[in-house]
Amino acid sequence: MLYIIGLGLGDERDITLRGLEAVKKCEKVYMEAYTSLLSFGLSADGLSTLEKLYGKPITVADRDMVEEKVDTMLSEAIASDVAFLVVGDPFGATTHTDLVVRAKELGVNVKVIHNASVMNAVGVCGLQLYRYGETVSIPFFTDVWKPDSFYERIQNNRKLGLHTLCLLDIRVKEPTWESLARGKKQYEPPRFMTINTAIEQLLEVEQQRGESAYDEETECVGFARLGSEDQMIVAGTMRELLAFDFGAPLHCLVIIGKTHPLEEEMLNVYRHK
Repeated sequence: MLYIIGLGLGDERDITLRGLEAVKKCEKVYMEAYTSLLSFGLSADGLSTLEKLYGKPITVADRDMVEEKVDTMLSEAIASDVAFLVVGDPFGATTHTDLVVRAKELGVNVKVIHNASVMNAVGVCGLQLYRYGETVSIPFFTDVWKPDSFYERIQNNRKLGLHTLCLLDIRVKEPTWESLARGKKQYEPPRFMTINTAIEQLLEVEQQRGESAYDEETECVGFARLGSEDQMIVAGTMRELLAFDFGAPLHCLVIIGKTHPLEEEMLNVYRHK
């Protein structure tokens, strides 16, 4: 059996009781470590904290393993119980959907144990979840690569009066272009996009496109370390949030659409002063 288990957003205590019971009976435990990270997972002792609670050694599953060498883990799950731990909810990333498909093709039984994710935790700011449109991802720009497919999605959401959740880039164990050219992988230092960088890039694209999908005065909500004890939530214009220090990762951003009176009342709690 392959158990795909959501860990929630904050720390090791956010796993559900059902999830913890499943982990403790598994022979092997893997932890996906590139689509997101628990807040304490950024520290050197984060993994050992999990291992202490679960009473099991944990194998970190990076992008290469999950996307290229996952058959080893699935083969183990044919004859024994294997846990695959995912920050947030298991289906917050398309990679995990692909994992279920591949498991089914190999005849592996799969059980999913859900948990909170950024997709529903952003409701804490008061914007109603059913008033969100399509979620977008904001990747790090480079000198030669500046994808802007998110622009049309934000534009369409705003035309409909819907809010837009922007998931910000996380680059963990990403190979450098130079090493790929040489055929021997070397990895970039980990990078986590800040709200400030995301807004800079959003405004850069707006300036290039000039279609008035948003501007410096567009209202947004910035979230840092959502679900943790020191989470930060600040509402304000892009211009105001651009100058705000949100501190340590992970960050995400919501671009506000049309609001209702109750939403406005909640947003006022988090307004940038």
